[in-house]
Amino acid sequence: MSAVTLNDDLERFYSYLLSERRYSLHTVAAYRRDIKHFTDGCNLDVSQVINWDDIKQHDIRQCVASLHRQGLSGKSLQRWLSSIRSLFNHLCRFHRSAHNPAAGVPAPKAAKRLPKTLNVDEINQLLEPKTVNIDTPGRIEADHSLTARDLAIVELIYACGLRLSELSSLDLQDVDWQQQTVRVTGKGQKQRQIPFGRKAETALKNWLSQRFLVADENELALFVSQRGKRLSNSSIQKRLKKLALTQGLQVNIYPHMLRHSFASHILESSRDLRAVQELLGHANLSTTQIYTHLDFQHLAGIYDKAHPRARKHK
Repeated sequence: MSAVTLNDDLERFYSYLLSERRYSLHTVAAYRRDIKHFTDGCNLDVSQVINWDDIKQHDIRQCVASLHRQGLSGKSLQRWLSSIRSLFNHLCRFHRSAHNPAAGVPAPKAAKRLPKTLNVDEINQLLEPKTVNIDTPGRIEADHSLTARDLAIVELIYACGLRLSELSSLDLQDVDWQQQTVRVTGKGQKQRQIPFGRKAETALKNWLSQRFLVADENELALFVSQRGKRLSNSSIQKRLKKLALTQGLQVNIYPHMLRHSFASHILESSRDLRAVQELLGHANLSTTQIYTHLDFQHLAGIYDKAHPRARKHK
């Protein structure tokens, strides 16, 4: 039997992430990039047999320092360390390593940045259907249908707080018109049902009434490109930016900003953090709590403007 190489161990780890942890291909690709930084930083030859116990905490610290000098942010280094810890936990589980050298290695603190959101007026401006042609001039019917599609995309992201990958992976059968919900497949292949409102329903039906103009006959995707195939993540990002410019909104729009806006506006109205967690599909409540900081910032601004004893002297 041939000896197990470093690459064999890594491929077994990536298979574990896909099959047991049910991570997406995108997430596993991020793990691959992180671990490549590690193997390059430690000058490891992936084709060779390795004794993982030769990797010490000092080696991990040196990698962190090197990546920090190269300009990686504290947040990126935290993610990098998390990837290396996961790898060594897996190696320890299968007795390929006796210890986890990444355990206890700290990453530089990342500055906490609050997510950017749109206010309600900006959302309304973005969704005001006053345009017909967003694309290069061509067939009026096709251009009009693509505009309807883009407005439906924005309405649905904002109505349901969807991640970009969740939106692009939606199929026609995922929409339940009777219950007025959409079935979403989130991180870890976990599914959840999210309700959507009247505005999103109207926009979706408008798009579906014109979808046949561009969609291939056997295409199942809810949102398709001008070529009739499933709309890619990058295309959705570009279309949102173009739509914002066409609608006269001078803001750099991206899908996650609409998700942040959804969460912030729901929390402002309901004060129900658990409900927002369920709607967003967050595994941990701590992830959702970032929106309480946003909400507090909003309230603090109102307080500073309204309270007589809070006003600053010029």
